[in-house]
Amino acid sequence: MASLLYVGVRPELDAATAERASFRVALGVDAEALDRVDLTTTALPDDVFDRYAGFVIGGSPFNVTDARKSATQQRVEADLERIAERAIEGTTTAFFTCFGIGVVTRLLGGTVGNGTPEEAAAAEIRTTPEGATDPLFGPAGPVFHAFTAHKEGSVTPPPGAVLLAGNDTCPVQAYRVGADLYATQFHPEPSPRDFADRMVFYRTTGYFDPEAFHTVQEAVLESVVTEPARILHRFGARALNRRRGH
Repeated sequence: MASLLYVGVRPELDAATAERASFRVALGVDAEALDRVDLTTTALPDDVFDRYAGFVIGGSPFNVTDARKSATQQRVEADLERIAERAIEGTTTAFFTCFGIGVVTRLLGGTVGNGTPEEAAAAEIRTTPEGATDPLFGPAGPVFHAFTAHKEGSVTPPPGAVLLAGNDTCPVQAYRVGADLYATQFHPEPSPRDFADRMVFYRTTGYFDPEAFHTVQEAVLESVVTEPARILHRFGARALNRRRGH
């Protein structure tokens, strides 16, 4: 039985399929150990918290700050909040990424705004003093690079969150809530090749100049991005050890 669940929130299901594959490699688990649910087509099953030791939540073109939201997006956000609430309670573990960090920030009473966007690139990320002592982020060192592409961000860490990493453009890149919920603005799972391929799905959606597609893609492929996947690997090991009772 799978112990981890990939939670897809992309309407582009082919992009979600590729994203799940990236998560599986980064987590270091077999395909059978990482189940999948796509919230854009399926509501979160009621029994998931009994079946899985941990959740990894992928990215999405949805934005928490969207002025108009479809019924699907509203349901997706509500289901993500269910996962976050359980992780905050300490009854499961969860790693939220990209769009997901906005959902968690709003849930905790924080503010999500449009003043800290980042285009598709390998951005420099700096760990905070708290991040340096965190079991997942500490081994990444004081500075590492991660792939970013977002239109909104958390204005400040929400109440109850411990800021783990940031940069000058987007000060809230990662935080932890309690011991069992992690959230990152950056995408921790893709390799340079994975991220370059993902750009094809979002070529005209505002994450980079479509006329500069090949230039941006080449820069992505030349990037050295290693630590975010290792952060995810440590999360996966921790979640599985929790399931085994260690």
